[in-house]
Amino acid sequence: MLILANVRERWSGFLGAFVAVLVGVALITTTLVIYDSAKAEVQPRYEGTAALALPKQAVEADGSPEDRMPWGKAEAEPFVSRLAEVPGVAEAVVDRSFYAQAIKNGKPVTDEGALESGHGFASAQMAPYQLVSGRAPAAENEVVVDRALGAAVGSELTVNITQGREQFEVVGTVDGPGYYFSEEFAARQQPGVGAIALVPDKGADTGAIVAAAKKVLGDNGNVVSGEGRSELQPAYIEHKRFLGVQLISAMALLGLFTTVFVVASMLVLSTGMRRREIGLLRTIGASPQQIRRMILGEAAVVGLAGSIVGCVAGVVAAPGLFSILRDLDVTPPGMEISVAAWPLLTASVIGIGVSVIGAWTAGRKAAKVAPIEALLDSRSANKGMGRGRWFAGLGVLGLGALLAVGTATSTADNRMNMAIFATMTLIVAAALLAPVFVGPVGRFLTAPFQRGGKAAPVLIRAELVANPRRAASLVAPVIAAVGFAVLLSGMVETMRVAYPAGEALKVAGQTIVTPDGTPGNTDEVVAANPVGKAALPTRAFVEQKEAAKADDGENAGAATVLDVLGSRDPKWNKPGEAVLGQKMAGDLGLKQGQEVPVRFADGATVTLRVAKVLPDDPARGDFVVARDLVRAHDPAALTDDIFVPADAKASAAVPGVALHDAAEYALADYNTDAKLTDSLAMMLIVIAVGYSVIAVANSMAMAAHGRRRDFGVMKSAGGTVRQLLLTSAGETTLVIVIGAALGVLVTLPPLAGMAAGLSEATSSDVGLHLDSAAVVTAVIGTLAAAVLAGILVTSRTLRNRTA
Repeated sequence: MLILANVRERWSGFLGAFVAVLVGVALITTTLVIYDSAKAEVQPRYEGTAALALPKQAVEADGSPEDRMPWGKAEAEPFVSRLAEVPGVAEAVVDRSFYAQAIKNGKPVTDEGALESGHGFASAQMAPYQLVSGRAPAAENEVVVDRALGAAVGSELTVNITQGREQFEVVGTVDGPGYYFSEEFAARQQPGVGAIALVPDKGADTGAIVAAAKKVLGDNGNVVSGEGRSELQPAYIEHKRFLGVQLISAMALLGLFTTVFVVASMLVLSTGMRRREIGLLRTIGASPQQIRRMILGEAAVVGLAGSIVGCVAGVVAAPGLFSILRDLDVTPPGMEISVAAWPLLTASVIGIGVSVIGAWTAGRKAAKVAPIEALLDSRSANKGMGRGRWFAGLGVLGLGALLAVGTATSTADNRMNMAIFATMTLIVAAALLAPVFVGPVGRFLTAPFQRGGKAAPVLIRAELVANPRRAASLVAPVIAAVGFAVLLSGMVETMRVAYPAGEALKVAGQTIVTPDGTPGNTDEVVAANPVGKAALPTRAFVEQKEAAKADDGENAGAATVLDVLGSRDPKWNKPGEAVLGQKMAGDLGLKQGQEVPVRFADGATVTLRVAKVLPDDPARGDFVVARDLVRAHDPAALTDDIFVPADAKASAAVPGVALHDAAEYALADYNTDAKLTDSLAMMLIVIAVGYSVIAVANSMAMAAHGRRRDFGVMKSAGGTVRQLLLTSAGETTLVIVIGAALGVLVTLPPLAGMAAGLSEATSSDVGLHLDSAAVVTAVIGTLAAAVLAGILVTSRTLRNRTA
């Protein structure tokens, strides 16, 4: 009852924490709703199937589940025959997907899913897609297409496939997307079998079909049905889903950290202003444990209230975030918002937990209040630093320094995350150590005004020196706001300079042939550019028996999926040999001279000799083999960008390609992800600064309300309302300046580490770049909110006392 009474009577003191939890839970709710809505769904082309028979799954080199190993033709045929005999199965269809894209008016027809748009005609039964006109393809040069393509039956159609442009006769149209060829043609394009679809008879029992299919496959694969069929997703949809998850995960992570940080700082400030009240409770017999439970209970009540309102706000805001993500093209096609129970429950638990965690420090301090403090000034304990805070601050500062150093040495994929974690750690360190800086910095900044005979500078100076911990609580959210604004905008600016410069340096003097409207370069494009690097990527599998990771037995006998590059470089293009990077060789437990069996996309296994183990080089690849070997076993693979040296002439005669010099290529490559990076940074800055503005405004309002007796004394001593308001605004401005300075300082080490790492990675001179506009906006925004809140509460307090 006391907890509820305290929250009801002191609601203004808990308002800031309530709003912070509300915003945090709303953000988490929104991101979880989007995440749940974006989960993989069964593709329309599989809706007419009862189940899918899939090969065994491999693992990535780091042990995570990834690709399935396609069956070879000889392996798949017995399964297809036996699955077709399962009671209730109308037909067992070998599902093949490969690159196919129409060429019209000399340009590729826009198709996001072109990489997997080609199929055998039997695959049309899986949806099922019906023939609208014409007949099924029978000859090698015949094709059935989507009626939406506008190709008439009997017309000639140029279709781009892996080998290049070929002429096909349109013999039919269907009411669904894709290009459907004869089964013989499809089998040549994709010899490996990655899925066998079971099309049921009308009214057949799906459960019985699945049970019988599992018996047919045994240990040679898996059978998925229902929602499990969503495992088969086009690559472009998976890529969009991955990007979207990355964006909302970063938002949720920053929102969670900022919520904890803001709630903790505000509850510590609120509790510090209640020391007399807590001392009175101790005087009448309350134990330290009861005081701690009271503080944590109040936080839980505030967290529960904020979570309930936050969940409602998050659901309302979900369509807005979805619209932003859709504009960024990082949502799966056809995605719709659906609200399940688990995102709301999860966000509520997080909100309550964050409030309790944030109140832990406040409760710990409150439990130490002695009964005698009922007779003392509430601010008497706000002087200086305790031993525990010193140890915690210095420890966190050391950890932040280590993370900043790690930013410079981490890999490109981890550098941004490392910089964010380093900044988070240094922000916490700055908040813990802020009382050390507030007094000296306050004296230094107010020194020039001491001789003017004005009372305001003297009062401001005295307040900061006398109550550094209260001022530090006000400084904390400013550090977070400015720190994250500087970090995120600085990251974007530094990468904007570093990556294009580094990439241009790597390919200087070369002409780069890139796909334009197609997912990759065909063999026709490669033949038109016979000189230069033309890597042909594929996915292949190595038995795990020899790998070092199999020592623990967990993955023994499994297979590891690899990114294999086929190279036409004479140094690596040698039949029967493979060149490995050091990390890859270590992961697989291989050494130079050893032989390794590699299973390719067509299901065939080829034994290769490890010719060399070289230092890791992304430009070369981690597992490099002869280009002809990849083409022989993966007829559907498309070639990456082609790098034509300066002494050779690049050709753009084939439709669907573009030529770039080094600078254009580097800029185009960076701009591919720059839109996402800029948008992510802007959203994170808005979240961090928005949170902190809420915290700053509330903290300043609480501080002004807590000093109402001081204002009364100063007014009685002859101070005018204008003078007191100017004093409040001056003190607030000084606190914001100190917080902003600390916010900038804590971000410089991670940004410097990031710049150093980029310099090494790009082999170019990369300096630290800051976005002054973002920094100024963050500082002005927090300053305006703080000054306005302080003046409003001070003005109201003075009016009430006058009344």
